[in-house]
Amino acid sequence: MREIKTAVITGATGMIGTALAQLLSIEGITVAACVRPGSEKAARLLDLDKLYTIDMDLEELGKEEAFDKIFHMVGKVDAFFHLGWAGTFGEARDDMFLQNQNIRCVLDASKLAKRLGCQVFVGAGSQAEYGRVTDGVSLSTDTPTFPENGYGIAKLAAGQMSRILCRELGICHIWMRILSIYGPWDTEKTMVMSAVDTWIRGGKPAFSKGEQLWDYLYVKDAARALYLAAVLGKDGSIYPLGSGQVRKLKSYIKQIRDAVEPSAELGLGEIPYRPGQVMYLCADISELTKDTGFRPDYTFEEGIKETVAWRRTVMQAAAKASGCEGAAQK
Repeated sequence: MREIKTAVITGATGMIGTALAQLLSIEGITVAACVRPGSEKAARLLDLDKLYTIDMDLEELGKEEAFDKIFHMVGKVDAFFHLGWAGTFGEARDDMFLQNQNIRCVLDASKLAKRLGCQVFVGAGSQAEYGRVTDGVSLSTDTPTFPENGYGIAKLAAGQMSRILCRELGICHIWMRILSIYGPWDTEKTMVMSAVDTWIRGGKPAFSKGEQLWDYLYVKDAARALYLAAVLGKDGSIYPLGSGQVRKLKSYIKQIRDAVEPSAELGLGEIPYRPGQVMYLCADISELTKDTGFRPDYTFEEGIKETVAWRRTVMQAAAKASGCEGAAQK
């Protein structure tokens, strides 16, 4: 068991990074949160105890100034959570030069973790590392990997290279292959949040038939899994991260609708499946559970209720600020 008193988080203003920062703050851990200079999202971290925001682009991680900024602020560090990644959506996923730069940033973060005195480096991988697998096969540590886009290729390479580098540096290395996470601070581009927004505004989102069998994990559970992996995870481990359970996507969609407005139209079956649509996605979390004791605390129903309540608050505040308060009251 590793004792963690101080931690660094890159990507700290993202959905998972914010939830992790909140959890570590509650645990009494001092956090150095690396945020993009000028980021408006940094405001969401301001009220957390023992948390220090540090302006730092990912490209700065390999520079001497990065060590100076962090060490001057918090001193020696026990754990390094590298969640930052550029180009996670759309055409940027196949921007090979950008994705290659991400690999370099992971390696720079690993070396920085060593200089700061870290015991453990936890990196954020992705389900995209696996590529397409046979329907009904849960993603495990041993599932063969054959990524189909630059994003997945880069995540796989970053995990493999940083594992070798951390072994050379004498740091424990843990790689979390993250599946579908939802919750507060999620981007508006995801199915869950775009559906929540549309229904709150009184519209009707359009979905496929929703026959896919899918694994969703609430962000607070994801943050706790990362923390437990840092404390109890085995060196060199690859942990797929999800709930470990699947349900039809249309079941999730109905529960999102019910949490927003039970009488709203569903919009199921109004758009076709995308070409090559994945119909089964599930994490095998048995190794993660065995090593760390992690099991999800939240059901989807509980998590989506919290998410909808949070999103209403955010939208109402934005509407009030713009003088259109009624638009977010539906």
